[in-house]
Amino acid sequence: MRPLDVLQQHLHQRVLVEMKGGRSYRGVLDAFDQHLNLVLSSTEEVGPAPVPARAGQTLVRGDSIVYISP
Repeated sequence: MRPLDVLQQHLHQRVLVEMKGGRSYRGVLDAFDQHLNLVLSSTEEVGPAPVPARAGQTLVRGDSIVYISP
């Protein structure tokens, strides 16, 4: 199974995206392209803070992603 096929299966579902530099975002996967650029909605920045920071709709550049987890 190809990575794009896996993303297609999780379209419109909540995913966790780990970024280079240690940031993590959790949101609903609304769209993606062949470069793994992602559009997330209802996004929260997840981290060591006790309360996640809300970011709303977010465009994540594919070359900054370490991994994507459903």
